[in-house]
Amino acid sequence: MMFPEEKKVYVFELDDVLFPKKDYLLQVYYLFANFIEFTETFPPQGDLVNFMKNHLENQGEESLFEHAQATFGFDMKYKEHFERLHVNAVLPLKLHLFDHITALFSQLDAEGKEICVLTKGNPLEQLNKVKFVDWGEFSNRVKIYFQDELDFRQIDPTQFLVQEFAVDITAIQFVD
Repeated sequence: MMFPEEKKVYVFELDDVLFPKKDYLLQVYYLFANFIEFTETFPPQGDLVNFMKNHLENQGEESLFEHAQATFGFDMKYKEHFERLHVNAVLPLKLHLFDHITALFSQLDAEGKEICVLTKGNPLEQLNKVKFVDWGEFSNRVKIYFQDELDFRQIDPTQFLVQEFAVDITAIQFVD
C-alpha cells in the first residue's frame, strides 16, 4: 500500500475507515432486539434484527427506530434505551480492523510514523466503539482524539494535532 512517506503523522477516522460501522450498529440492534423480546415477548428478536439490518442497508440509520416501532408496535418509551445502547452497549463481539488497515498500520509502525484517530460524532459513542476495536499489536500505539470534544472546547482539531505531535501541518496526512 502506498502512502506519502514524507508525512510523520497519519490521522484516521474511525467509522468505515478502520472498521465497518455497520459491524457496531448490527450488534447494537441485536442487543436492542434481545431486550425488546425479553421485555415484551414480541417481536421475535430475529425478526426485529432482520428488519433493522434491512433498514440500515437500504435506508440508512435515519428514522430506523421510528420505522421499527411503527412496524412492530412496541412502545416509544424504548427509544431512550435504544439511544443509550448506542453509547454504552457491551458488544458480544470485537470490532475488527479492515485487513488493509492492519497492513497499513504495520507499515507505518515499521517506518516510525505516528498513528492516531480523530473521530467525529458523539464522543461517548465513539469511545464505546474504540473500547471494542481489536487493536491487536497497535493497542498502545494509536492515540484517540474526539473532534466534537475539541470543537466544543473551541479548539481547531488540525492545530491541536500540530501542537500535540510538534510537527508542521504539512507533516500530517488525513485518511478518511
